[in-house]
Amino acid sequence: MRTTLSREQAEDTATLLRVVSDPTRLQLLSLIHHSADERARVADLTRALGLRQPTVSHHLKVMTEAGIVTRDPVGREVWYSIVPVRLHAIADLLR
Repeated sequence: MRTTLSREQAEDTATLLRVVSDPTRLQLLSLIHHSADERARVADLTRALGLRQPTVSHHLKVMTEAGIVTRDPVGREVWYSIVPVRLHAIADLLR
């Protein structure tokens, strides 16, 4: 038997859906997920999508603030990866 969502779960799911409903963000998540070590730099993502760096950075910031991706500064570069729990939550929504 399936249980219903609590209010907190419903709000969390609504936020997740709102953030990932943008096509560019879905593309970014796909690129990060399918890249080596499941992480990517802004420069790699910009090149892959043919978008300007500020645009990609904006979308990554929105996803970082929503707890969907994490930033890992390494020297002068910043690597982005998907938070595993959020990846599973997104996958569960698609099933």
